[in-house]
Amino acid sequence: MTDLKKAYSTILGDHFPTEMTISFGDQTLVYRKKTWAIPLADGGVDERGLRYGENPDQEAALYELVGGNLVLGEAAYIRPGNGLVSAISVADMLQVGKHPGKINLTDVDNGLNIIKYLMDRPAAVILKHNNPCGAAYGKDLADAFDRALRADRIAAFGGAVVLNRPCDTDTANLLAKNYLEVLAAPDFEEGVLEILGRAKNLRILKIARIDRLAAYEHTRFVDFKSLIDGGIIVQQSAVNSIRHAADLQAAVAVWQGKAYACDRQPSQAEIADMLFGWAVEHGVTSNSVLYVKDGRTVAIGAGEQDRVGVAEIAVHKAYIKYADMLSFDRYGCGYADLELKIAAGEQPSAAKEEIDETTRRDRAGLPGSVMISDAFFPFRDGADVGIRQGITAILQAGGSLRDFETIVACNEARPQVAMMYTGQRSFKH
Repeated sequence: MTDLKKAYSTILGDHFPTEMTISFGDQTLVYRKKTWAIPLADGGVDERGLRYGENPDQEAALYELVGGNLVLGEAAYIRPGNGLVSAISVADMLQVGKHPGKINLTDVDNGLNIIKYLMDRPAAVILKHNNPCGAAYGKDLADAFDRALRADRIAAFGGAVVLNRPCDTDTANLLAKNYLEVLAAPDFEEGVLEILGRAKNLRILKIARIDRLAAYEHTRFVDFKSLIDGGIIVQQSAVNSIRHAADLQAAVAVWQGKAYACDRQPSQAEIADMLFGWAVEHGVTSNSVLYVKDGRTVAIGAGEQDRVGVAEIAVHKAYIKYADMLSFDRYGCGYADLELKIAAGEQPSAAKEEIDETTRRDRAGLPGSVMISDAFFPFRDGADVGIRQGITAILQAGGSLRDFETIVACNEARPQVAMMYTGQRSFKH
């Protein structure tokens, strides 16, 4: 029988070549396989690539773009010398822990994909399995991480954290209290590594170009999807063009000759949450619905087949995570552990009952939040899910034949709900 614990920590090795070239007609991109010379305790050196792929039995390799300048149409593409995750050196791996695998690096990469739109203020993104589980702005970096963590403390366990400012001691002390797999930041202030060193298996990555991430906003890369028959689908990477209030469109529709429009316009705070939520949405697997409030995700529903279902799942998650956070605040343990303590007679059942009642009364913090949908609502039922929980605004792509239904739902709500369109969807598969 396979020793699964050993498999997860074993470096599989790979048979991929040192160099890879991809030709687009007469244009060629050159990639070099990334390996790291890790010093050993006996004074020797171990040359390592990725630990393994998505699973321990899959060989994997990381390649960095080192040559070529792709020109296709009018799009600007990433040029060699602008590497982020693919350019990490041994010196950047400040604490190795377990050697990184494919999932660790793709989590960090998607965190960068999101946080490049959040560079104006201290921000943190926590990811698990290539989806954000919490993202937040903060008055400082420690506050940003704490707010992101409180969005989903459960999923953050074993996750990856990406910070957009140098990690300071206040943030490090908060990070060190949690089990995390990977931490990436543009730099680390004096004394921080000693604090984070308490977590021996934490991989700490310094990505110096994070402070220049905003420059990557409008630069595309070639996105490959391999098919099971060996074929490849090639596409341009997505670009988020909804960056300012002026980019938003009024929610209007015409049905059977009648014009429909939302009666209430969003406040400045709601517009700010729309822009924040759409930036986070850019890194969430579709179908997806997010609830955001005050520059923080309240709940993230990802990867579902139908839009009303994912709206409901996000609400369900909000209630679970809210109760868990209440339990942690009051009793120093998560909701599931509190139930075990009650069963063991270590806590009174009234503790759980009070948390359940508070969660129901507060509706998991959803009232006042903005609902974000990565594409249009084909029917009003998806929007109705959020409206029942007290959302005050919606941002969606617009363009459904039945947009008028969702506008009616917003106008019928009490209090009325504001809604804006992006005019673009944000699918990610």
